[in-house]
Amino acid sequence: MATRSAASTQDPLPTRALGSTGMAITAVGLGAWAIGGTEWGAHDDEVSVRVIRRALERGVNWIDTAPIYGLGHSEVLVCRALKEMPAAERPYVFTKCSLVWDERRPGEPPRRVGSADSLRREVDDSLRRLGVERIDLYQMHWPADDVPLEEYWHTLLELKKAGKVRAVGLSNHTAEQLERAERLGHVESLQPPFSAIRRHSAAEIAWCHAHRTGVIVYSPMQAGLLTGTFTAERARSLPKEDWRTRNAQFTGDVLTRNLQLAEALKPVAHRHGTTVAAVAVAWVLAWPGVTGAIVGARKPAQVDDWIGAAALALTEADLGEIAAAIERTGAGSGPALPAKATAGVAG
Repeated sequence: MATRSAASTQDPLPTRALGSTGMAITAVGLGAWAIGGTEWGAHDDEVSVRVIRRALERGVNWIDTAPIYGLGHSEVLVCRALKEMPAAERPYVFTKCSLVWDERRPGEPPRRVGSADSLRREVDDSLRRLGVERIDLYQMHWPADDVPLEEYWHTLLELKKAGKVRAVGLSNHTAEQLERAERLGHVESLQPPFSAIRRHSAAEIAWCHAHRTGVIVYSPMQAGLLTGTFTAERARSLPKEDWRTRNAQFTGDVLTRNLQLAEALKPVAHRHGTTVAAVAVAWVLAWPGVTGAIVGARKPAQVDDWIGAAALALTEADLGEIAAAIERTGAGSGPALPAKATAGVAG
């Protein structure tokens, strides 16, 4: 089917074509890492299910997950949240492959595996955990360490041909790697990290824009830093199992600059009658080539904080103000202004 209805009691959210896949996705999708994984600290499964259902109630029509999120648990929770829904109302479900963990030593870092046998086994495991007959978008989570890109991309193309997945894409791959894959078969999507702090994927996004490749960016709020509610005290009080306690973005001068940038988004949010979180997400959606943003939530109410980004159009003046704040604070790295807004903006 070309479109998918979301189980929404709200006005429909705007949708965008996901490259050449035939899928029209809402500008924001729910990321199921934090609610299903263990890297963010302990979480209640009932709350996780309510988060998923709240996102769907607000009109979101796609969910992004991966086997490595909670070592399969995130996919199980997505299945649990969706199983009572009529098929026509279910969202698109996107998942990934290549990060393989050792069941005997689950605490060890996963291996990046791309062999055909492994990928075929992984897709079957994901189909079972998700309770679906076909995955809507299947992405290589990271480049593999054991086989060349051409080998694992050929396998993904074969999985599509076999009907196990509807579309295939890459995540965390460079423009050069995208070009190599494209020679074998069309790269239908890319999933890169992208936010007003972490801006180094602009080149990959530009490549996708030129090749009819959909782009769904992750961490547009930079793991909470750009929500407008995160503080230095909050960073100090994170539980030790939370991965952010070991990330440089959450300590020292880097944290200070990041929080200054979040503060600078508040006047923009005030003008639009929305939240800082929504402005941060709308900023990535303003980049040419970006189809949608993957946004996480650990509580149902957090969905309401960013859902407005789907219909929020930042003006060139807004984008110029944010670019100036990026330069002033020194937060992050990479281009500060979307290409379409460069003309006519003083800098």
